[in-house]
Amino acid sequence: MSIWSDAYGILVAAASGDSWQISKSMGGNGVWIIGTLATLFGGMIVAGIYNRFPFFERHFERSVMVYSYLLIAIIIFVEVIRRFVFSVQAPWSTTFPPVLFLVMTWFGCSYNIRLRTHLAFAEFRTAMARPLQMLLLSLDAVLWLGFCTIVVVTATRVAANSAANFQILAGTDNFMQWWFLVTVPLAFILMAGRVFENWYEDIANFRSGATLIKPAVIGAD
Repeated sequence: MSIWSDAYGILVAAASGDSWQISKSMGGNGVWIIGTLATLFGGMIVAGIYNRFPFFERHFERSVMVYSYLLIAIIIFVEVIRRFVFSVQAPWSTTFPPVLFLVMTWFGCSYNIRLRTHLAFAEFRTAMARPLQMLLLSLDAVLWLGFCTIVVVTATRVAANSAANFQILAGTDNFMQWWFLVTVPLAFILMAGRVFENWYEDIANFRSGATLIKPAVIGAD
């Protein structure tokens, strides 16, 4: 079966909504075609939404991070008291916080791509000629998009396999693992949107003669 047939099979399986068929269809190499297209076009759509709705662009990922962190803190605080004072503990209290922490981490990674705090090497690049700076910024974008594509494909495979096997989060009765796992490819599509957002900005700055390399500050707005 050709790679294009594999890709078409994934679309057919996705349209059926059957988790087993979806997981089975992702065993071939066609998933890389679907994953690449989903990452690129999904990232462009996200960048367009962010450009159209600045409030959403500024607060969405940060809101996910803050509320995830608060929920983690509340669960741990309450369950520590329940355990050491009342000798009772919810069985999911040790498994749900790590899930929320990973959600917080990936969405935080997406936001920090926008802030360019991931291996920016600004000190070295500011001394380079503008064409070389633009080349390296473009290389950054290509590498990030490649990285996002790899994670979108592999994480979607894991989520589909989890759904096909009806895996439940340890300590819960009806919280499916794939509900959490699917947030990973979604977060990396958001990352791709941030990459496109930065790339569009770099191209505009290069054409206008504006500064290309700016100091990156962790936690800045």
